[in-house]
Amino acid sequence: MADTIQELIATGADDAVAIACWERAPLTYKTLRALVEKTVTDMNRLGIGRNDRVAIVLSNGPEMATAFLAVGAGATTAPLNPGYRTEEFRFYLEDLNAKALFVEAGSDSPAIGVAEELGVPVLEIGHSDDDPAGMFEIIGDGGSAASSSGFAEPGDIALVLHTSGTTSRPKIVPLSQTNICASARHIGEILALGPGDRCVNIMPLFHIHGLIAAVLSSLAAGGSTYCTPGFDALRVFRWFEDAAPSWYTAVPTMHQAMVSRASRNAEILDAMDLRFIRSSSSSLPPQVMASLEDTFGCPVIESYGMTEAAHQMASNPLPPAARKPGSVGVAAGPEVEIMDEEGNVLAAGETGEIVIRGPNVTAGYEANDKANAEAFSDGWFRTGDQGSFDDEGYLSITGRLKEIINRGGEKISPREVDEVLLDHPAVAQAVTFALPHDKLGEEVAAAIVLKEGESAGDAEIRDFAGERLADFKVPRKVVFLEEIPKGATGKLQRIGLHEKLGL
Repeated sequence: MADTIQELIATGADDAVAIACWERAPLTYKTLRALVEKTVTDMNRLGIGRNDRVAIVLSNGPEMATAFLAVGAGATTAPLNPGYRTEEFRFYLEDLNAKALFVEAGSDSPAIGVAEELGVPVLEIGHSDDDPAGMFEIIGDGGSAASSSGFAEPGDIALVLHTSGTTSRPKIVPLSQTNICASARHIGEILALGPGDRCVNIMPLFHIHGLIAAVLSSLAAGGSTYCTPGFDALRVFRWFEDAAPSWYTAVPTMHQAMVSRASRNAEILDAMDLRFIRSSSSSLPPQVMASLEDTFGCPVIESYGMTEAAHQMASNPLPPAARKPGSVGVAAGPEVEIMDEEGNVLAAGETGEIVIRGPNVTAGYEANDKANAEAFSDGWFRTGDQGSFDDEGYLSITGRLKEIINRGGEKISPREVDEVLLDHPAVAQAVTFALPHDKLGEEVAAAIVLKEGESAGDAEIRDFAGERLADFKVPRKVVFLEEIPKGATGKLQRIGLHEKLGL
């Protein structure tokens, strides 16, 4: 049983395809293993070793997938959204204490300037169009030899990602080699993945969903991943035709976009032979599940995941077992229970907080005692989600206790947006909140009170935010108020604010 990335990729047959993409030769497991070994050796020579953080800012594609694997095999991978603005890169690079920044050759990312200001070495990932998918070399100079070299061990941190909170700055989630390998194994088990399976990845590879569900679970089973540049409804059916996949995983908004274009790609659709479709990261409406199954002629498996669990916690099983629309399925890896506020485990049918524990669950947030005290209870991690089990052990999520905005699978901290809006010279108060959306699940909205005598419009506020925040975090709805509704203690309230404002 693999407990490290190095052990995990050792299972695939030498000549079997590991990574593929559009218009390039595939990368075999033998070549992938050689690439990983060379990358670890090169990183050690450049002063990067076990548990050193390497921030990676690469566009979606095969090099991002293999960089995640190769860096994670001998150091700690810290993938960042290439769409971040300068101030966001500054926050994350400082918070991570990054030992190096990896960018693609010729990149003009604002992350480069920030790294140079912070004294973080910038190393380029270079490749030729003639190279197999995912092949790369590290270009650049580093420091002295790494203090802790060689391949990572099970307890070493393989991956760090930030998760947003509403009452504090974004938190660092460290995931060990054991954590991510366990999650990959859990996904493979519930989906019965094997060497003959190929997944088309359309998820961003700075997100836990794409990294673990699409890439790592495929490789853990000896199968392959076909890496795309990211979701594009106009091109996805061409990728399906080229890849001949047995499955894909995505968020509901992507599924909906594909269903809407299916009739224009009838010939490709008829030739497809999907074993199943997986959906995660956002609630899948039963109507969407039904239309997906009707369109693609295969079962749709909804799963439940989060960063702190290295992704998967629960999943609907494959046929002939029951798939329950509106449910996220049965426990699929970690132990899953429902707990009340006092820490008592509740029976089936009772509603409470969903809690988990298992080999895929993070040991705790980094340098955040307060968050850990709130999140962990007698070894159980409190997810912040509310739900209940039915008599057959199927879990339904009934609401979120947290105030995080879930915009089509992208998690947004309202407080982070608040702080940007409050920097506007005309803004006195700002409260960011979730606005229900029929396709994304939730959209970002903000209620604003202007300073006396000041004026500003919707477009001005959104443009201001857009200069500081990634596009998906910018409020799509801005409401100007004389006063923002407050609770009994005088606190500004986010939850239910859209109802109070009649939105």
